[in-house]
Amino acid sequence: MAPHDDVQDGSRHGSRSSTIAAPFGDTPPREILDEVDADFLIGLGRRVRELRDRRGMSRKALARQSTVSERYLGHVEAGEGNISVMLLRRVALALGVSLLDVLTPETHDAVERRLIRRFLERLPGHRMEEVIFRLMRDFGEEEATRRRRIALIGLRGAGKTTLGTLLAKELKVPLVDLDHEVARETGLPIGEVMALYGQAGFRRLERKALDRVLRDNERAVIVAGGGIVAEEEGFKTLLASCYTVWIRAGPEEHMARVLAQGDFRPMAGNDDALEDLKRILAAREPLYRAADAIVVTSGEAPAESLARLRAAIAP
Repeated sequence: MAPHDDVQDGSRHGSRSSTIAAPFGDTPPREILDEVDADFLIGLGRRVRELRDRRGMSRKALARQSTVSERYLGHVEAGEGNISVMLLRRVALALGVSLLDVLTPETHDAVERRLIRRFLERLPGHRMEEVIFRLMRDFGEEEATRRRRIALIGLRGAGKTTLGTLLAKELKVPLVDLDHEVARETGLPIGEVMALYGQAGFRRLERKALDRVLRDNERAVIVAGGGIVAEEEGFKTLLASCYTVWIRAGPEEHMARVLAQGDFRPMAGNDDALEDLKRILAAREPLYRAADAIVVTSGEAPAESLARLRAAIAP
């Protein structure tokens, strides 16, 4: 019988064997291995043994779950088994790890990475986004670097432009309005950009403008459009690269301030504009809360809100 016939085939033998023996015998001829191959096999065996011990799994249990013979596993763990890729895959599946986990030696920080991975795996799906935002915000860049760029987020009418202008003048840094950057790059008013490209197209242009602004401005006050939170990657970039502040007001105040600026578009042909605004604010609130700080401007003069903003961005 040829060596590879040690693998049982149910179609020829009537039933499938519960274990699979080594495709080249229990002990492959060591003399054909060079020093590098030998070191790899020793490391591979140590890795399989460590993974098995970590799970409190006996070699017999691993053999049963992987359908690889216990004797052959013994040779593998001793660094003497020239295991095939398919058999190694079965061992990895039985250990509950990927093939890469078995093949890749652990580095000094592997334990910490493994703990983080397990934490994320057990995290409820609805909390994942919040955790990712916090990780990117806290570890995306050094805290001192992020604080050099202050980004103001929130719905129209909250006071972002007014406060951004005052803060930029006080800090002696550029004021960058992302809507204005999109308009400048396209050569069109924002209303026409939205009509021509739609929401998805506008978000792509906004993301492109944000990347350029972050690249060109080490220090700045950035006023972001109210819908930037709807573009996940762009918002994550903003959180990771800037110290973000949610400028917040009540729905009625948002509407009143927009109308006071002479912009009647929210009310045009829409009797339920205020209710729509409330729904938008409710839907975006969990995202706005990912900001580093919140400044409420309801019922305050700009000078009072500026004092709150100044306190919010203080180290």
